[in-house]
Amino acid sequence: MEFLDYAFMQRALIAALLIGVTAPAVGIYLVQRRQAIMGDGIGHVALTGVALGFLTGANPVWTAVAVSTLGAIVMELIRWYGKTRGDLALAMLFYGGMAGGVLLINLAPNGSNANLTTYLFGSITTVSQEDVVAITGLAFFVMLITLGLRRQLFAVCQDEEFARVTGLPVRLLNLLLAVTAAVTVTVAMRVVGLLLVSALMVIPVAAAQQATRGFAMTLAAAVTIGVTVTLSGTVFSYYRDVPPGATIVVFAIGVFAVVTALAAPLARRRARRAEVPGQGCDLAGTAAPGGAAEDDVQVRPG
Repeated sequence: MEFLDYAFMQRALIAALLIGVTAPAVGIYLVQRRQAIMGDGIGHVALTGVALGFLTGANPVWTAVAVSTLGAIVMELIRWYGKTRGDLALAMLFYGGMAGGVLLINLAPNGSNANLTTYLFGSITTVSQEDVVAITGLAFFVMLITLGLRRQLFAVCQDEEFARVTGLPVRLLNLLLAVTAAVTVTVAMRVVGLLLVSALMVIPVAAAQQATRGFAMTLAAAVTIGVTVTLSGTVFSYYRDVPPGATIVVFAIGVFAVVTALAAPLARRRARRAEVPGQGCDLAGTAAPGGAAEDDVQVRPG
């Protein structure tokens, strides 16, 4: 436990803990909406924000928040109004974000592509006290939205049409979820990097799906897995001197593989029980007509 004696490891573990909680908390809604890759797209756009921070001398975390939030809103507008050309518009937005980041960083004083490396692949051990304050504040916002509006967001992600009929502000909630995803991406970029952040938002949720039945249980299991892999990956990278972002993602994939292997026999046993006359049919994984309680509906695979 000697790593706790170092201030940089204390900051790294705090950041890892916050990301382990927030990334799956947002990712579960993206998986439910079959938008698991959205985090990757926002990461491309956030790169322009990082470079803008270097160019203006501002904190790259805050400029990345601003630019990625704008990008997430544009993505949501394209999803609403984009028809046959919507995928092309999204592709140009993603690639434009990457190209803009590279261009701006080279225009910055003493800037080079090397400055983007820590944000592309993560560098949790270089997190400063200022970064910890920013990450804490942004993580609080994310958890306030994902937990405080859990039922509303669940309803919108489960069935947009039904949510609209019940009077929920569907478009506003969709925009709020997009903004929350953008904030999560910028929070996580110092831990796992912009190129890997989508994995931390999706893989813990995918692993939790294998062993849980209800939305609330899946959320709790995904957050538990997220915290476990971020903390263990950070400590492992300290002792083995390997990139922490890649280590965390590999750990998450390993947990997914183990949970899937253990959950497969249980799933087959449940299927056999459902086929036995008199046992009844287990409907915990399906949505009832007109909507169902969130704890009775299983998250759909992304």
